[in-house]
Amino acid sequence: MRLHRNLVFGVVDALNYIFNEGEYADKVVQKVLKYDKRWGARDRGFIAETTYDMVRWKRLYAEIAEVKAPYSRQNLFRMFAVWAVLKGIKLPDWKQIEPTPERRIKGRFDELSQIRKYRESVPDWIDELAVKALGEALWTKEIAALNQQADVILRVNTLKTTKDSLRSALSEAGIETEYIRGYPDALKLVERSNVFITEAFQNGWFEVQDASSQLVAPFLDVKPGQRVVDTCAGAGGKSLHLASLMENKGQLIALDIYGNKLKELKRRAKRDGAHNVETRHIETTKVIKKLYGTADRVLIDAPCTGLGVLKRNPDAKWKLQPEFLDKIMVTQQEILQDYSRILKPGGKMVYATCSILPQENNLQVKKFLSSEAGKDFNLVKESKIYASKTGFDGFYMAQLEKNPA
Repeated sequence: MRLHRNLVFGVVDALNYIFNEGEYADKVVQKVLKYDKRWGARDRGFIAETTYDMVRWKRLYAEIAEVKAPYSRQNLFRMFAVWAVLKGIKLPDWKQIEPTPERRIKGRFDELSQIRKYRESVPDWIDELAVKALGEALWTKEIAALNQQADVILRVNTLKTTKDSLRSALSEAGIETEYIRGYPDALKLVERSNVFITEAFQNGWFEVQDASSQLVAPFLDVKPGQRVVDTCAGAGGKSLHLASLMENKGQLIALDIYGNKLKELKRRAKRDGAHNVETRHIETTKVIKKLYGTADRVLIDAPCTGLGVLKRNPDAKWKLQPEFLDKIMVTQQEILQDYSRILKPGGKMVYATCSILPQENNLQVKKFLSSEAGKDFNLVKESKIYASKTGFDGFYMAQLEKNPA
C-alpha cells in the first residue's frame, strides 16, 4: 500500500481535532472528508478508517511512540508511523516522518500487549472500574470485543417493505447483505458501503441500527392501537422501530430535552412513513406531568456512559471522566422516578441503556423498585447483552410491569 501525502495529512488533522480540541470523531471525519472533492471512495475510506483505528488504539500507539498529550503535529506523525509499521505499510521518505526504528516499535508492541490496559487501549480508571463491576474474565473478553470495528447493520422498515425485498433491492445496487439469526428485522452488510446514497434509503425502506439496539423496541411488547411514550427519544432510532411494530396504529409520543434531535426524528419519520409519531420537546416539567398515568407502554432509553457502544464510538473512552459516571447515575434514577409516572396501572415499561456497567443497569432498577415511586412495579424480565457473546453492541434492558389499579 502506497501512502498519499494529502490523505495522511487529512488523518493527522483529524487526530488533532479529536485529541487536542476535544471534538467528536464522527463530526471530525465528516469535516475532513470535505477537504478535497476529488477524493474517491477509497481515499475517503482510508481517512475514515485510519482515523477511527488510531482513535481506538490511541493509548497503545502513544505509549509505543513515547508521546504525551497535548500532541504536537510531530507527535501525531510519530503515532501515525507506529500505526503504519504495525500494519506492515512501508513508510515514505517525508520530512514529517522521522527515521522510524521498526524493530523497536514491534518490540514495544509485543511487550505492551501483555498488559490489558495498553493492549486494549483504555484509561486506567475505566479498566479498574470495569474489573470491579464485571470481574477480570468478563471484562477482558468484553473490551477485546468492543475494540473490534462495528458491522454495518440495517433495520428493515416493515411499514414500507419486507426483509427479502430490501435485500434484493440492495443486491441490485451492488450491496450484498446477510440475515442474522435471532434478529427478525436485521440485515448485515457483507462489506462496508455507503448505503445512504441508495434509492432504498431515500425511499425509507431501512434505517442503520445496530443489532443489539434492535432488540429494545420488541422488548417493550407494544401492540397496534396503544398509547406509547418514548421518553428519551433522541433522533428516534427506537421510536421509528416502535412505530413499525405498532403498524402505524395508535399514538407514539416521542419526548426529548433536545429540540434539534426531535427535528431530525420528524424528518426521518416522514421518510419512513411513520405517521403515528408525535414529537414533544421537554422544555418544562409540565410536558411530563401532563402525561402522568396515560400511557400503555413507556420506554426509558436512558442517557448513560455508552461503554457498550465503544465499537462505534471509540473516542468515548477518552472523553469519559469518572465524575460523569457519578452524575449520570443520579440522572438515570431521577428519570426512572419521574418518567415511570407516565405509565397507566397494568402497563409495561422498559428501562434500557447502552452500557455494560451494573451500576447503570440492574442496580438502578433494584434501587427504583425499592423506592416509593417503584413500589407498584414488578420486574418481569431483564437482558444483559455483551459484545463478547453476540459480536454486537453491549446493552441492558429491563421490562417492568405496573400493578393493575
